Amino acid sequence: MAFWGCSIFRSAPLDAVTMFTIIATLGVMGEPVVQLPAVFSSIIQAVVSFDRINTFLLDDEVYITYAIGSSTIVNPESNVVLQDGNFSWDPESPTLTLRDLSLEVRAGEKVAICGPVGAGKSSLLYALLGEMPKISGRVRHSFVLVSYVSQSAWIQSGTIRDNICYSKPMDSRIYEKAINACALGKDVMNFSHGDLTEIGQRGINLSGGQKQRLQLARAVYSNADFYLLDDPFSAVDAHTAAALFKTCVMGALRNKTVILVTHQVEFLSQVDKVLVMKSGQITQYGSYEDLLMIGTTFEQLVNAHKNAVTQLGHSSIAPERELHQATFDRPVVFSDTCDDNSDIPEKSTPLQLTEEEEKGAGDVGYKPYLDYISASKGLTVLFLSVISQIGFVAFQAASRYWLAFAIQIPELSMSTLIGVYAGLSFLSIIFVHLRSLFTVKLGLKASRAFFKSFMNSIFRAPMLFFDSTPVGRILTRASSDFSILDFEIPFGISYVLSVAIEVAGIILVMAMVTWQVLIVGILTLVASNLIQNKYLASAREIIRINGTTKAPIMNYAAEASQGVITIRAFKEVDQFISKYLKLVDTDAKLFFYSNTTMEWLIIRIEALQNMTLFTAAFLFVILPKGSILPGLVGLSLSYALTLKATYVFMMQWYCNTSNYIISVERIKQFMHIEPEPQTNIEDNRAPLSWPSKGRIELQDLKIKYQQSAPLVLKGITCTFKEGTRVGIVGRTGSGKTTLISALFRLVEPHNGRICIGGINICAIGLKDLRTKLSVIPQEPTLFRGSIRSNMDPLGLYSDAEIWEALEKCQLKITFTSLLNQLDSSGEMVEYDEPSKLMQSSSSFSNLVAEYWSSCRGSSFQKIENASQQHTF
Repeated sequence: MAFWGCSIFRSAPLDAVTMFTIIATLGVMGEPVVQLPAVFSSIIQAVVSFDRINTFLLDDEVYITYAIGSSTIVNPESNVVLQDGNFSWDPESPTLTLRDLSLEVRAGEKVAICGPVGAGKSSLLYALLGEMPKISGRVRHSFVLVSYVSQSAWIQSGTIRDNICYSKPMDSRIYEKAINACALGKDVMNFSHGDLTEIGQRGINLSGGQKQRLQLARAVYSNADFYLLDDPFSAVDAHTAAALFKTCVMGALRNKTVILVTHQVEFLSQVDKVLVMKSGQITQYGSYEDLLMIGTTFEQLVNAHKNAVTQLGHSSIAPERELHQATFDRPVVFSDTCDDNSDIPEKSTPLQLTEEEEKGAGDVGYKPYLDYISASKGLTVLFLSVISQIGFVAFQAASRYWLAFAIQIPELSMSTLIGVYAGLSFLSIIFVHLRSLFTVKLGLKASRAFFKSFMNSIFRAPMLFFDSTPVGRILTRASSDFSILDFEIPFGISYVLSVAIEVAGIILVMAMVTWQVLIVGILTLVASNLIQNKYLASAREIIRINGTTKAPIMNYAAEASQGVITIRAFKEVDQFISKYLKLVDTDAKLFFYSNTTMEWLIIRIEALQNMTLFTAAFLFVILPKGSILPGLVGLSLSYALTLKATYVFMMQWYCNTSNYIISVERIKQFMHIEPEPQTNIEDNRAPLSWPSKGRIELQDLKIKYQQSAPLVLKGITCTFKEGTRVGIVGRTGSGKTTLISALFRLVEPHNGRICIGGINICAIGLKDLRTKLSVIPQEPTLFRGSIRSNMDPLGLYSDAEIWEALEKCQLKITFTSLLNQLDSSGEMVEYDEPSKLMQSSSSFSNLVAEYWSSCRGSSFQKIENASQQHTF
């Protein structure tokens, strides 16, 4: 268009000087113009991100304060006062979660809160903590230090000692008191590293009872003035619960003010006051004896408990006398290193559960590139992309050669000169379009291949992998690493190959005009390669380290969000924010170092390429006049002016791609996880009617989670007859859950056999086994969606069957009251924080898990501590 303009308006003579000046100028302008779409795209993404951040920052905040309302406390002797309190999780909703609450608690009193499921017991604790929005009324307490134990145990990744001390300095006397009061002595002695044993993410290597007692020990160690305990005995056996109540609540906390939510009615006679709740209201409040005399709701709870004890047998529930008899063999004393207990059996020291994240080292050569091409089967597409780039460079050079020679022919019309140039340029545009098309095709094929292989590997990984691998490591590969693999690597490979061909073409054109430039060009290429290798040695390791710094940020943020109420209750918000910022700074430093090293490289590459440009220009000056055609001089200089930018662009993308390819290395680490056994074994399929009888035989069953770990189950031999109800009991951490996991082959037997219905379960496929068994896990999980999708995710049952099962689980009345009934989504409210409803430990999710198991109608069903959070 510029040439046509000059020809039509005759603003400048169309000679070699004008044409190649225009070409050189447009070449210099080309790079910024090409970057404009990417800049606009980044601006749009930034605006969207700012809007999302702004929406989040403008959202309602929880102001934790205990000075709400008037500054006057009605009764000066009361340290906790709640007057005419009305609370709701949704301040805009006309329905109140808690209403008309009035409560006074004196210093040192023990108050127990009881009531049916969904009565609002946990919500009352949230209201006292300031977590639930207050609609009206007054809430006050005069305590400086508050300690809170949540209904769902919140455990941080780290050691047992870290979780108990909880950022407080180590005090051996208080630490020993907390360990012994919470019945953790034997557990700590049995751990391979004592109290320095590492706890997996969310306490994955602890039993439910151990996690609950661990967070109870954290509360005791905090030495607070005011304790809020939300059903802390739900995950422990009756004897341990009785012992904890005696040694912890009534012993270690005897001089503290305690509000205890509990379903254990047998403890109520030991506390100072009992508070009974129903439907979000306080129905009764007073001493145990007074409430029994009054009758009504409290009497119904006590009678229901007595009836349950009568039906189940006295041995199944700790009688009241155990509150006085419950104790432990002897206190366990811990030193600062927890190594001087002479009676701790000597044992091997296996590796900790969570190992340091694997990362490569040194130069792995072209193997990641070959892995990328071979996994995507994209060699043909890559070859076509290279051919397209060669065509683009060839036609671009041909168009400029045409100008250089045609301008010297006077007989040639201007329209012919410009028309041929335009035609050759148009052909080069077609080839560059094909190059981009093949590049996108390569990226799509690689992304599909890697994602499919990655997801297959993750979903077929054994449970040990998830126990020992923090979820942040998986998520960083599934997010940031795959983002690089999707967008950066295919275009990086394409750019490097394309620009390398273009650089070779530029040097070739310059050498054809002045061959002497090859001498300097080759020397600068060698020097650039040496500098590049020096850069890559450092940059590669920086990127690898940077790949391991993102997972801790994600893990820490996930942990903090799950335990935010506990963090705020302990007033540890500033400490958590400080640690989070340190993790972010660690990640940001490496990003800064990576960019700094890149700038170091670019400065030196530009200096070397300026030497090539200077040599070419200098040769044109010293050569005799007329020895080279003016058109060729313009052609050579126009290419020389673009050489520096083109070569720097190539080196920058080559180094970036060398860094990006580490994402392929990281993803492949999780593509070759040793999988679980086969899903189906065609030569040994279980009969369709199996198991017709649910007889289970265990023969010398031994289980260990790792080859270097000690045995968890040590030679169990027993038989569960068909049609019987078998209760598995034992101290927390004794292996009850491990035994059930072995039945589903979540962990493979180290030795021995498990036979169900006369078939060795290790001889059949996992699908045949697991589809025939049902389980109500200790920590059930619900998914986002409607009630129906959670009840019947596979769409196998009719509405009549679903309602029948719901009725058996006492959920039919609750669901029929909803507007959309089974299709309701996000409308269930259990007088609790709505987000807690779908968490694994809520009683609602336990009931749904019971429904799901009953709906499947298997011959064998396993119920693991399913009633721990239900009232009698």
